[in-house]
Amino acid sequence: MLLDQGMIYVISIVILTWLGVLSFFVYRSITHYRKLIKGAKDADLGAVLEKLINQQSQGKKQSEEILLKLEKLEKDGRLHIQKVGLVRFNPFSETGGDQSFALALLDENSSGIIISSLHSRDNTRIYAKPIDKGKPIGYDFSKEEKEAIVKAENGKI
Repeated sequence: MLLDQGMIYVISIVILTWLGVLSFFVYRSITHYRKLIKGAKDADLGAVLEKLINQQSQGKKQSEEILLKLEKLEKDGRLHIQKVGLVRFNPFSETGGDQSFALALLDENSSGIIISSLHSRDNTRIYAKPIDKGKPIGYDFSKEEKEAIVKAENGKI
């Protein structure tokens, strides 16, 4: 049973293709192995893998620590000034210009402080009033102070 020349060519091409595919996978495996042992003094695969596992667990610990710090920052950030509202006004008709103002400085819960300044010809008075969840604590708000709070809550300075 002799093989004709065409059949030999087909078998040769199949074998060469198969060798090419195998060579590709072997090369890829060797390259991957070299990357794993890069920087290792001995090519002991066990030590390299142990080192990688240690690095991975350290990375996981660091990620958890960063996540805890981020959660704390987010929690603390809710209490920082996030909303600002400013209203300039003229409380007295005999003085010129809007030299008086009401400034609302609020956190995420609309709690904070409102600072008001009343400017007249003779002097300027400054008042501060606490705010809890958008409501006054012990003091009534003027029309301008209420407007400053609304502007702060709506994100309009």
